[in-house]
Amino acid sequence: MGSTPPYQPFLLRCLHGLTGLFLIAAILTAFWTYNTYDGRWGTVPLPNFPAIEGIHGTFGLWTLLIFPVFVVYACRPGQRRLVQANSLAQLAQPGQPLWWYTLHRGANTLALFALAFALFSGKMMDETWLPQGELTHSWYYAHLVSWGVMVAAIALHLLLSVRVGGPPLLLSIVQWRYRPQDSPTRWPQQARDWWQRHWPRPWLGWWQSRSALIGLEVTLLGTILAAWLISMLKG
Repeated sequence: MGSTPPYQPFLLRCLHGLTGLFLIAAILTAFWTYNTYDGRWGTVPLPNFPAIEGIHGTFGLWTLLIFPVFVVYACRPGQRRLVQANSLAQLAQPGQPLWWYTLHRGANTLALFALAFALFSGKMMDETWLPQGELTHSWYYAHLVSWGVMVAAIALHLLLSVRVGGPPLLLSIVQWRYRPQDSPTRWPQQARDWWQRHWPRPWLGWWQSRSALIGLEVTLLGTILAAWLISMLKG
């Protein structure tokens, strides 16, 4: 393991950082919400703060808004960090460096699915349930389970990041420096260039690309879209 942090694209760091910041805040406030309104499986001595549910919902909403952008980036420019078509074959060599890298990609992918499930189940809940003591709704249980899976997925993601890249890999995602070609001032032009290359059918190249993680991207984005549509219809 080298001591010099590898370079991570600046856009990836921005999206990863925003998603991680909102997500961690949502997890912490989720536990506080459970601690305030439920506590059937144990509590900790936190202040009784009824407004915490609204704060949790705000952080959840911010995560929900940034998540689709992060998904698109992860499944396109960042797809080498996710599961690959030959991932199962690579797992046939346990203990080898490639085996650990494959597990790391699997953990990254699992974290995306876990977050999508957490966001979807949260949108299916009603904000009046907990204040009214309605703790037996199936979507509330699903949301509790989803956050437990989310915490486990984050822990696995961090542990495997340390295993494959050590502290330099963890530090590389929080550094502020960037190369000239990664400058935010170039993002609008890069977006226009991408659009012009694919116009008038911007999705054709993506759909035909053999390396694109089509199923993963469609599933994750479809889950978020369904969460918005269902919540609007039931509201």
